[in-house]
Amino acid sequence: MATGSLTETTSFSKAPKAWRIAGQRWISPLALLLLWEAGSRSGLIPAHVLAAPSTVLRSLWSLVVSGELLANLTVSLARVLAGLAIGVAVGSALALTAGLSRLGEGLVDPPLQMLRTLPALALTPLFIVWFGIGETPKVALIALGVTFPIYLNLFNGIRGVDVKLIEAGRTLGLSHSELIREVVLPAALPSFLVGFRYALSVSVLVLVVAESINASAGLGYLINNARDYLRTDIIVVCLVLYALLGLGADNLVRVLERHALAWRPAFIK
Repeated sequence: MATGSLTETTSFSKAPKAWRIAGQRWISPLALLLLWEAGSRSGLIPAHVLAAPSTVLRSLWSLVVSGELLANLTVSLARVLAGLAIGVAVGSALALTAGLSRLGEGLVDPPLQMLRTLPALALTPLFIVWFGIGETPKVALIALGVTFPIYLNLFNGIRGVDVKLIEAGRTLGLSHSELIREVVLPAALPSFLVGFRYALSVSVLVLVVAESINASAGLGYLINNARDYLRTDIIVVCLVLYALLGLGADNLVRVLERHALAWRPAFIK
């Protein structure tokens, strides 16, 4: 009983400290927001340079009420999801081809290593020539950006599988296909999820570039219009939404990791 009471007392004593630490993390962001608001109200920060936080909040509310924000956000999400689906499928197929075969590696890896060094901005004019100025070049740019982190991480995951696991599978009489399905792919799953996590953030970054291609809807469209009219409040709203998309994508992968990698000792509570 005494031990149990001591444990409970310790846990309660740690709780306020945890709350204090969590609260301290918000001090500097709130201080920056207050300084930003004070600088805007005093005229040190002109509205055409950077709108005040209060103005940004009012603009956010008006965009939400009018439905304009939801409509454009939906378009941007559709582009990200389409590009992500294509990029993950292509990157995974190429990684499996190169990772499971020396011949496949010789055919697939060299051109991909050359292509991945090309920046998306440099490819944008070429994609416009190939695909026009509709949705296709936007989705294609996102898919291209997603392909490389998926390929690199899954390829390294496949090639990094412990040889002892392969030998153990062969000892148990697993066929080549069973060895890939039961040993190689599960062992490479953590690397794939790392690549998927990075691919999600890349998809949001490339979306910013893609939506500069004559977009008639989406967050990039809102930013371009706001730039023409010097509406820095709307620009800040869209930038915050881009950041929240990236944060939400990262949290999504964390949830997937907890379920998909529950068999790993590091994920046992």
